[in-house]
Amino acid sequence: MATELQNLSFSDFPFQTFDKVRYADTDRQGHVNNAVFSTFLETGRVEFLYAPGNPLTDENASFVIANLNLKLLAEVRWPGQVDIGTGVTKVGNSSLCLYQGLFQDGKCVATAETVIVQMHEESRKSHPLTESTKAFLTHHLLA
Repeated sequence: MATELQNLSFSDFPFQTFDKVRYADTDRQGHVNNAVFSTFLETGRVEFLYAPGNPLTDENASFVIANLNLKLLAEVRWPGQVDIGTGVTKVGNSSLCLYQGLFQDGKCVATAETVIVQMHEESRKSHPLTESTKAFLTHHLLA
């Protein structure tokens, strides 16, 4: 991962959303269980990739995760919310790479790099991204 990505603030991400921290997310130590971090990342990914007014998948295709690298940096506490920043680092023929940051109270608590592939529903093989999807993703590249 490039060093400049590690120092991003929430406002540096081209797509931003949030998720509420639920009491049920906590563990015996009183902080959010590490498995919940993946759920927060999913919230950001899904809102970005599957926005009702702007679906990015081609007909009869869906996005699947090929690789997810999550780096836990600090604990998250209840109550509160987690701010989720999402940006694109690479656009391929049938795949894309996302970089996401999770923030609580302005502090980066986790980062993730995810490789996502568009898969054709019937063949279960990779399926090329449309030109309009590539244009949208390129517009959300992290500088």
